[in-house]
Formats: sequence, C-alpha cells, structure tokens
Amino acid sequence: MIKKLMNAFLLAGVLAITAGERQAKAQNMEHELGWMLGAQAYTFNRFTLAEALDKMDSCGIHYVECYSSQRIGDGIEGTTDFRMNASTREKLKALFKKKNKQLVGYGVVSPKDEEEWRQVFDFAKEMGIQVITAEPKNEHWDLISSLCDRYQIKVAIHDHPRPSHYWHPDSVLAAVEGRSPLFGACADIGHWVRSGLDPVECIKKLQGHVLSLHVKDMHEKSRQAHDVVWGNGVSNIPGVLKELKKQQFRGLFSAEYEYHWENSVPEVKESAAFWRSVVNKL
Repeated sequence: MIKKLMNAFLLAGVLAITAGERQAKAQNMEHELGWMLGAQAYTFNRFTLAEALDKMDSCGIHYVECYSSQRIGDGIEGTTDFRMNASTREKLKALFKKKNKQLVGYGVVSPKDEEEWRQVFDFAKEMGIQVITAEPKNEHWDLISSLCDRYQIKVAIHDHPRPSHYWHPDSVLAAVEGRSPLFGACADIGHWVRSGLDPVECIKKLQGHVLSLHVKDMHEKSRQAHDVVWGNGVSNIPGVLKELKKQQFRGLFSAEYEYHWENSVPEVKESAAFWRSVVNKL
C-alpha cells in the first residue's frame, strides 16, 4: 500500500513538472513571437471590471482590453469611460496593479469629433494603453493617422458583421493604406465568420496591417453563430495563428467570448489552453 502511494506521488510530481515545462515553453514562445494573450473585458460584462480581472486570472490571462461602460467595482465609483476624472484614473491604475494585470487595449470606441479623439488618446497615454480599438468616421482617418504618430499609440479598426461599415477587409484597407503604420486593423475573426468570410484569407488580405485581434471560434458559418471553445468551431484558429506568424505579427490577442455570459470561465480557460497548445507547435 505504501509503495503504491509513493508511486502515485512520484507520478503526480512528474505530471506536474511536465505541465510546468509545457507552460514555460508556451510562455517563451509567446515572448519570442511578441504575442500577448489577453481578454476583452466585455467577455465578462455581467460583472464589474474588478470581478472580470479575477476571472481572467483564473483563466491564466494577464493582458486586458477594456471597453468604455463597465462598472469598475472594488469600491471604485464609476465606469471605464475614457472621460473619467484624474482621481478615478489613479484608482484604476492601482486596481490593475493590485490584480497583477496589464491594461493593453481599449475599445471599441467611435469618437464623434476631434476633441473626443484627443481625449481618447490622452487617456490611452496616461493609462499605458498600446492599442485603441475603434470604428471611426471616414472623415477622421487623417486625424487618427496624425494622432497615432504623435502619441505613438496604435488605432485598430474593428469589424462588426455586415452590414457594418468595416465588415470587409477592403473597407479597412481603404481607411489605412497610405497612412500611419500605427493605423491598422483589429481582426475580429468571429465576426468575419458571421459575415461569411474566411478569417485566414482576410488576414492575408490585410498583410502588414493587422495590429490586434478579437478571437472567437464560431459553431457555424452564419449571422447567428455563437462562440464555442477554441478549436471546436469553424474559425480555423490554428490557420490564423500560422498566417500571423508568417507575417511576423506582434501584438494582442483578446479573447472575446460572447456566450454563456454568466459562467464562461471554464470555456475561456480551455480556449486559452488551446491557443497555447497551438502556439507551442508553431
């Protein structure tokens, strides 16, 4: 009996070491590629940001993309609106530090005028945000390009499904070509599937312009498609990752899981593990 217990403990130790080695290898590969696996806080929009950060932690996710209307929580009044006052910004920074999370992205925003764009950029600069996800007005393209260069902050155009203005890569290319290299695309691969597009072909079309991603795996190719655990749907996430590596993409992958809203943690956690398993094999 004692021998069996000892063998069981030894086996458990070997398995733990193996799992640790796999995780370390995945982290090294992510660092080498310049890839950041994060989550769009909208995944947990039924909860406060503070609660969402805890949920991300349980999924093994460090990087965060906030959106503009989530209640902050943890005793902090207000929402994550970019027009928050200086005191709230300091409290928000402290919250991220306390939760050991890094705020990397923010959006999706659609500022109405130049003043609002400058407010978004000022907020991003103060908060250390690297990429602003947006669906901008056509007349703001040149303004955005100049602000990207001035602030050295990226703006990534997001694609909601058709008939939204930016549903097709061609409409994104029309906006960014000939402008700042910091003005590009946020590839929402799930919305492309909902629009009847092939995510890998869309990534190829946008070569050199993809700045960040919203990652979804959809259960079918239709406007009504819903999220499934990554690797179980039709978004071809391995193909997307392979193409992004080929293009030498560096940046944020935001998990945006829009299904089973009240308890999506198990599916997000499993999706993150799948992403890392694919990255390990690239």
